[in-house]
Formats: sequence, structure tokens, C-alpha cells
Amino acid sequence: MSQEGGKALVFLYRRLLRSAATYPSRNRWGIYQAIREEFKENRQLDPDADDTKKKIAVAYKGLDQLRQFDEIVMQGGDPNNPNWSVTLEQNPMPKPPEVSK
Repeated sequence: MSQEGGKALVFLYRRLLRSAATYPSRNRWGIYQAIREEFKENRQLDPDADDTKKKIAVAYKGLDQLRQFDEIVMQGGDPNNPNWSVTLEQNPMPKPPEVSK
């Protein structure tokens, strides 16, 4: 794995964990543990392989979804703003090809 690619994945991993830790759900720590386990299981994968790139894209998509519920993001950057909004996608997490067959 290239050093730059490794740093980007570590950065993604940390951002996912931070977002999961503040996610407003009773299952937040289950999500947190699932992220840790998924990264641990896949740490030996070739980052240049197509399957790995798809998994990384799904991780970024998951990060975007977790961040939608971040208080600062919802309030437009103003923690004193009582108004907030969330924009949801029509098909946020499509099934991977091996599952949909």
C-alpha cells in the first residue's frame, strides 16, 4: 500500500469513528464497533483492487450519511441555531453486486 493511500484510509477510519461516536442512536456503539471490525478484517486488502475501491467508496458514502446527523452540520455551522435540516437520498446505500444477485 502506498504511504499516501494508507494515510487517506487512516484519515477515513478516524473520521468514521468520530462520526459514529456522536451519531444520535441507541446503537451508536454497535455502529462504532462494526466500523472497527470491518476495517480490521479488510486491512490486508490491496488498495488498488476494484473490490477494495468499491468498499472505500461505500465507506465514504457511510461517512456522509453519519455526518448528516452531526449537530454542527445540521445547524449550518451555528451551534446556537434552533433550526436544523437533514437531506436524505432516495437510494443511499445500494446493495453490493454479490448480494443483489
